Amino acid sequence: MRITTKGRYAIRAMVNLALSTESKPIPIKKIAEEESISPEFLEQIFFKLRKVGIIDSVRGPGGGFVLSRPLESITIKDIFDAVDEGLGITPCTEEEGKSGPELCEKAERCLLYEVWKETASHLRQYFASITLKDLIDKAKKGMYEAIVEGQDFSI
Repeated sequence: MRITTKGRYAIRAMVNLALSTESKPIPIKKIAEEESISPEFLEQIFFKLRKVGIIDSVRGPGGGFVLSRPLESITIKDIFDAVDEGLGITPCTEEEGKSGPELCEKAERCLLYEVWKETASHLRQYFASITLKDLIDKAKKGMYEAIVEGQDFSI
């Protein structure tokens, strides 16, 4: 399994948005700059995140994006699903809810099909168990430890 650039950028942008200490909407240009992501690509990602209700947009002067749900209710899997990041590890396990003969004609006689299916299920469960709050808490702990030890840090 390989997480695409789109999936990685979506997670990075969501962490950036969640870590923002500002209490107002954050412009997409600011997030794009801070994360070295093309603003146009980030717009496509945010469109999908907004469509499923993970973020909201605020128009006008001072507009931008805000989280629309609490940090503890947004999982990595939610973010990946929103941006169509497939979490299957083989073509026959690519789509959640669909598997086997629907996606691969060899699934019924494949000796490894059940292994791939179970592995993909574990990955989905794992990503569903990690919330944006978990990521933020780890990031803050890492920043604190880096500052105490006098190290540089980045997210």
